Order: sequence, then structure tokens, then C-alpha cells
Amino acid sequence: MGSDDIFKKRRADRKKRTHDFKTPKANSFLIITEGEKTEPYYFNGLKKQVLEQIGGTVDIIEVPEIDIYGQGSSTGRLIEITEECVNKAKIIYQNIWVIFDKDDFPDFDSAIATGKSKGYAIGWSNQSFEYWIYLHFSYSDADLHRHEWNKKLNELFKQYNLSADGYEKNLKDLYDLLDSIGGVDAAIKNAKRRMENFRDGIDTPSSYAPGTMVYLLVEQLKAYLK
Repeated sequence: MGSDDIFKKRRADRKKRTHDFKTPKANSFLIITEGEKTEPYYFNGLKKQVLEQIGGTVDIIEVPEIDIYGQGSSTGRLIEITEECVNKAKIIYQNIWVIFDKDDFPDFDSAIATGKSKGYAIGWSNQSFEYWIYLHFSYSDADLHRHEWNKKLNELFKQYNLSADGYEKNLKDLYDLLDSIGGVDAAIKNAKRRMENFRDGIDTPSSYAPGTMVYLLVEQLKAYLK
């Protein structure tokens, strides 16, 4: 091989290494959700507030990078999709969250364990994300099916004049509506109260109903608003 060919090969190798290199990104979040509407709408509302708040501060403060994807997949498949997103990402995310419900999925507990083993934080809800939304209005430890939570939310959204049609999954301003009544801080408080007796590693999430760990992510993101 001639000297020119050697130099060309070295340049190509350097270019490939540079292209493949991923940069760790401080204050970065990857949020993968099972739901395709409710959860992404909720977290995009919070994301907007965070970016508006940080974006208006001193330049040296790094704006968090928050990427949110609604997948509409089963719990086990959601972990696989998260891994695919992580591998394809151009940066190394500092915080990787997977948000999903128990519903009637038999692989709920195993999906949580698998996700944690890969270093992901799991924002699970049992039975549904609607329980987390309900906590924005009031505390409850009632073990209800998601349809019952939907009925309660439908009444509450009308009662608080948040939506004339009641609770719907396609409310794009869901987070702002709930935040307007002081609901987000209330939900964090109520969730902590409900989960204070949950023994991680001892109690199984599938048997702890109702329950939700979504508050951990919301609390982490809201810290940027202080």
C-alpha cells in the first residue's frame, strides 16, 4: 500500500471514530412513554416550562435537553425500544426514564426489573397513569380499575372548569391545566404519602395498588423551576 493510501485510510479511520463518538450531555433527559398522547402531552408541558425558565437565565447555565417519545407498546417491548433509542442517540443521556402502566400486562414486574438492570429509571403506575393525574386533585389509596379513574377525572375536570368535555386523553395542555390549580405540587405530595410504605426490592409493583413512581421524575424536572 502506498503512502498516500495509508494517509487516506488514517483520515477515514479518524473521521469514523469522530462520527461514532458520543458526547455525555449534562442535564439531559430521555423519556420514553407507553402512552402515545396523555403522557407525552403531560411531560411536554413540563418540558416547555423548564426550557422557558432556564432559557431566560444566565448564559452559563446549561439548558436541559429533554427528549420525549410516546411509543404505544407493551411494557417489555418498551424497554427494548428504550435501549434502541439510547443506542441510536447522538449523545449520552444523563437521565433515562421509562414511563408505563400496569394495566393488564403480565410482564409488568419483569419489565421494571429489566429496565433497572440497564440503568433506566422507571416511572411506573399501578394501575394507570390516570391515578397519577387524580393525585393532582386529591389523595386516594383506593384500588380502582383505570376506567374508574377515568370517570373520576371526567367529573373533576368539569368541576374545576378545566375542560367542558371533561377528561380526555388528547388534552395537549394537560400539564398547564393541572398546574393552574396547584395540582402538580399536590400530586407530588400525595404520591409521596402513598408510596412511603412501598419497600423497593421487597414489595412488587404489580401488587402495590394503587401506586405510582411518576412523581420522582416530575420532582426532578421541577427542580429546574426553583
